[in-house]
Amino acid sequence: MKTIPLLLGVLVLTAGCIGGGEKMDLKVSSVFRNNEFIPSKYTCEGADVSPPLRLEGLSDKAVSIAIIVDDPDAPIGTFTHWVAWNIPPTGEIPENIPKEEIVESPIKVIQGKNDFGRIGYNGPCPPRGHGVHHYHFKVYVLDTTLDLKPGAGKRDLEKAMEGHVIQFGELVGLYERR
Repeated sequence: MKTIPLLLGVLVLTAGCIGGGEKMDLKVSSVFRNNEFIPSKYTCEGADVSPPLRLEGLSDKAVSIAIIVDDPDAPIGTFTHWVAWNIPPTGEIPENIPKEEIVESPIKVIQGKNDFGRIGYNGPCPPRGHGVHHYHFKVYVLDTTLDLKPGAGKRDLEKAMEGHVIQFGELVGLYERR
């Protein structure tokens, strides 16, 4: 049984350099800072639109971008709020990406089903009185486009990305319903 913790340790150590040896050094920012509260506009108590994401340090080897937004503090376990992929390399993903499987404008995006059972982004909506939740906006830079059907889920996206992630960046936003 000692091999499992050892294997996990190796995975954690090697996660810093994946793909062609590039470090996971993508800087992700938005209208809120890391570990700060997400404005209600981007939650179920507001317009429930996706926030803009700015990406700095994008590799010139980038072919596409994928996004997973999830909440590990959900009462039922990690809850996925957004899965998107085959986004062309860009310095900014604008806010309010339409909730459609295939989006052509304002940028090209293919989106999957979140844990609400819907396509596209659905923002923070924790149970009232459950305290502060942490929303992880994870951005993956890939060396390919993915052959993944629109409407796929988080697990399908993670499996399709295996071996193709050359950069990674993460922004954590907070939210609490009162």
